[in-house]
Amino acid sequence: MSELKELLEHIDDSYKDFVDAICHYAQKSPSRQEILLAYIKANPTVKSSDVVRFVSDQPDFYEDAAFMKVC
Repeated sequence: MSELKELLEHIDDSYKDFVDAICHYAQKSPSRQEILLAYIKANPTVKSSDVVRFVSDQPDFYEDAAFMKVC
């Protein structure tokens, strides 16, 4: 996880809440960490919005969502 955090912190437009949110998503599964590490390493000029989009497009992204029941 420390490698991922370091990579996230070195993204050009990185900010604390971005790093925290992506790390929170990644800590749920080793495969999430591996996929994110590979994506960031393969895209050295990636921006924070690119990473957020990438994570949002993952099939397991909504597994952690809290859905509100509407009457």
